[in-house]
Amino acid sequence: MRGRKGSWGQTFENLIVIRKFVSIMTYQVEILNPKADKLLQNLADLKLISLSRTSPDPFMAVVKRLRKKATAKPPTLEEITKEVETVRSKRYANESKA
Repeated sequence: MRGRKGSWGQTFENLIVIRKFVSIMTYQVEILNPKADKLLQNLADLKLISLSRTSPDPFMAVVKRLRKKATAKPPTLEEITKEVETVRSKRYANESKA
């Protein structure tokens, strides 16, 4: 069957359409061994992957800074409770004035 006529009189040819879908995936990788960096560079040189550096996230920079401070002298449960009570008493005092 080479072709067939459509209802409006045109000829349709049998066609095989092959679609190639290219999937782009992004990974965040932490390199633990310098050899892994070299492997990734080799793959990039072969144009099998593309490497790009990401800019540091400002939120994560703050989180890291806070975690670093917390490891030096973490607050005790009593200090946390005292701070929460102070903030709550100030908030309720401001709400009762309004």
